[in-house]
Amino acid sequence: MNPIGSKPEAIDDIARFFRRLQWALLLLGAGALTWVLTPVLTPFAAAALLAWLGDPVVDRLQKRGLSRNSAVGLVFALMVLVLVILVLVLVPVIQSQVVVLAKSVQKYIEWLLRTGLPWVQAKTGLNVTTWLDPDYLLDMVKRNWKGASGIAAQLLGIVTHSGFTVLGWFANLVLIPFITFFFLRDWDALVKRVAGLVPRNRIETVAQLAKESDAVLGSFLRGQFMVMLAMGVFYAVGLWGVGLEVGVLIGVIAGLLTFIPYIGPTTVLLGGSAAALMQFGDWQHLAGVLAVWGIGQLLESYVLTPKLVGDRVGLSPVTVVFAVMAGGTLFGFLGMLLALPVASVANVLIRHAHGQYTASRFYLGEEPGAPEIVVAAAQSDRDSDPAEPTESA
Repeated sequence: MNPIGSKPEAIDDIARFFRRLQWALLLLGAGALTWVLTPVLTPFAAAALLAWLGDPVVDRLQKRGLSRNSAVGLVFALMVLVLVILVLVLVPVIQSQVVVLAKSVQKYIEWLLRTGLPWVQAKTGLNVTTWLDPDYLLDMVKRNWKGASGIAAQLLGIVTHSGFTVLGWFANLVLIPFITFFFLRDWDALVKRVAGLVPRNRIETVAQLAKESDAVLGSFLRGQFMVMLAMGVFYAVGLWGVGLEVGVLIGVIAGLLTFIPYIGPTTVLLGGSAAALMQFGDWQHLAGVLAVWGIGQLLESYVLTPKLVGDRVGLSPVTVVFAVMAGGTLFGFLGMLLALPVASVANVLIRHAHGQYTASRFYLGEEPGAPEIVVAAAQSDRDSDPAEPTESA
């Protein structure tokens, strides 16, 4: 005989399974649709990210008496101003650094073949020159270097004459500010509409998860952006102070790569050391690069990251690298743009799921319905036993 209540519990389990299957299929379909529409969704994702970053500032301005439209206009104008300043300052500097790098490549290669490889051979005992013929390689570089600019010009011409590519870039540049403005203006209304779609019996859990995700994303993205900006400026100024011709370029690249753990500092260490040895060939400038790298590590690890990012994110370096690589492989630039936000939210959901699992009866080893069965069996035994004889006086 089946225990009392086993059939309703089985029906509930089946219904719960199909509900979860329905959500899994829905998420799978959304992922497939995102993969197909990646080129179209890129400006919308970038605009949504910028709007989310600017919405707290708009809310603060509203609390000080400004209307929503006025606050959005002020924040949007500030964003555009910062972008214009960055373009006007960085583009000429990076362009000049790239020109210097292009002019110095032949000199760097010559140093590597004439000085670097013989030094490695002398220190390690590896006969590198038997694998690589320095004279042949140097002559090949000299013969083909003049044609490099022609090849680059041809590639640039191909890209320029590719109408769809240029049109796509231009459309994204126009669409992102346009969409950002309307996302900023209607952000609160969009949040309310999304909240209205959540089942009422799950609204408290979803609201708590959304609040925690927003806090994690805020501490990570806003803080990490400030860390990237600060470290990029520090590395660029430091390497420029050492005297490297391409120090600013290395510093900017290292600053942009700071969000990937260890990649930014490694760029400074390897790129700066190689540039110092090839340009100067002495240990004094190499020591200067190492000093910039060491101070930058201390500044990032003990000052900027604890104060601006904190330890609430909980993303390990391996997780960050995997998220960026997986996002870029699956969805291109859109995937790389959304990799860390998605990983941060997923980390919050995983922590919540882990808490639910450790509180479940499956984890605790409790079988559903066991107490009721034991009570029912005990009651049945008492009913079947004969009445105990009473003592006679």
